[in-house]
Amino acid sequence: MQDLISIIDDDPSVRRAVGTLVRSLGYPVLTFGSAEEFLDSDAVVKSACVISDVRMPGMSGLDLQHRLIAAGIVIPLIFVAANPDPGVVHRALASGAIAVHEKPFDQEVLASSIAQALDDDAA
Repeated sequence: MQDLISIIDDDPSVRRAVGTLVRSLGYPVLTFGSAEEFLDSDAVVKSACVISDVRMPGMSGLDLQHRLIAAGIVIPLIFVAANPDPGVVHRALASGAIAVHEKPFDQEVLASSIAQALDDDAA
């Protein structure tokens, strides 16, 4: 089975764009409009990688990261952010995120982060 990538972003256009990119790389994709929606799904146990916005209404991407860690769920996380605050970037990376990319991000850089996340997952 191919590695499932879950995309979490409150902006539908970002979800579509990132989903299209990830599908073009050959991965199956599920998209979610919020961290809560993702947590309420079975994608939590099926995802090989999560690409999440940092700032969202309700639970933020960092809150999601901490919730997964607290539950003992290990999923490689890649964050995207419109204006990433250096403190947020530091906290995300210190908690194990693969990368934090500023929107708009370079597609090749995101593809590289996905490859790194899946390589780390296989190790």
